[in-house]
Amino acid sequence: EATVPVLLLPDGDVFDESWEIVKWALSQNDPDNWTGDNDEYLLEADILIETNDFSFKVDLDHYKYADRYPEHTPEHYRIACERFIEELEDLLANNDYLLTDRPTLADIGVFPFVRQFSLVDKVGFERSPYPEVRNWLTGLLESELFRQTFQKHKTWEPGDEPVYLRCRSD
Repeated sequence: EATVPVLLLPDGDVFDESWEIVKWALSQNDPDNWTGDNDEYLLEADILIETNDFSFKVDLDHYKYADRYPEHTPEHYRIACERFIEELEDLLANNDYLLTDRPTLADIGVFPFVRQFSLVDKVGFERSPYPEVRNWLTGLLESELFRQTFQKHKTWEPGDEPVYLRCRSD
């Protein structure tokens, strides 16, 4: 299906939404307990991801590509994005991560988009009134998981040797 991931299970079930694929994969193996004991973080993560995917991401695309959306200024789109950033700041005032004091599925699902937001205007983000979000993002960007996951690879071509990605050190 174009450029989006699709998961076809042996029983014929198809997952064509990234979030559904992630949740299915974690239901099979969740070595870092991102969903929590008895999936205790799953509902809250679902709510945050829904806001991220259907509100923040739309605002973020308008902010990143403001020249394509001339009906408003880049500042207008930044302010729209900040509604979600403020929500994250409030969550991080109580914990080191969005839902608790360790990374959960919510953090992993949201932080790549906050990273994109921070890169649109790096100086502005550094000066913004969101110190908790900045610290949280920095910690995730400096994590071993991020370094392993976001390695640069040359584009694979037919005939090239297979590339095996390793995301865990144990």
